[in-house]
Amino acid sequence: MLTAMNRVLLNNIDHADLRVAIRAGAAFGDGVNQLPIFPSEFEEAQRVFPIIFREENGSLQPYALLGLDRDENLFLAGDRWTSDYVPVFQRRGPFSIAVGKTATGGDDEPMVHVDLDDPRVGAPDGLPLFKEHGGNAPLLDHMTDVLRTIFQGMETTAAICAAWRDAGLLRAITLQISLDEDRTYEVPDILTVDRQALAGLSGETLERLHRHGLLEGAIFAAASLGNVQRLIALKAARQAGR
Repeated sequence: MLTAMNRVLLNNIDHADLRVAIRAGAAFGDGVNQLPIFPSEFEEAQRVFPIIFREENGSLQPYALLGLDRDENLFLAGDRWTSDYVPVFQRRGPFSIAVGKTATGGDDEPMVHVDLDDPRVGAPDGLPLFKEHGGNAPLLDHMTDVLRTIFQGMETTAAICAAWRDAGLLRAITLQISLDEDRTYEVPDILTVDRQALAGLSGETLERLHRHGLLEGAIFAAASLGNVQRLIALKAARQAGR
């Protein structure tokens, strides 16, 4: 996995000719069994991954469960994802977002940075970030949207998850997954959306979640747990060498 970083503020003068390759793989951080996701991703993510929650520094963070063993991503095959959806956190590639002053000295605003030490940056098969005669190329526009989703998610996720917990929807569990009679995996210290608690919502609590647009996300997270069976099937297939 990449460790060295040389993040710089991206601009169309110093980086006018910079190209970046679209590439995945364990070397780029894809070889993990969990990835953080944000509530804005739940509609798409719940079709593919189980969504779980972990408490970190007093706040809750949702994760997509990707594998059963350490550093195992059952949706990664070499240098590509096999799933129809890839968590936005990993789609950012060598790009990141940080808050800084504008060029005119205005208020702080999110700005795009790029890691010049990432081997995807400057790769011969890379795509341009800027058009030849000015303006952003499609890749940079796409990455800007990805980073905006991440930034907004980091700003809002803790409050959204707190609202779900306050409504009694999150239940602490140890997820037990039986692959066969001899092999059982445990995912400890997590929380999931409790289907019974969700079905039992009523009155002011139900109305409040609906009014703030938070009910649908909880429904998606609860429905996502059906994907545990998909993990079992992928794990069995991998161990069988298929």
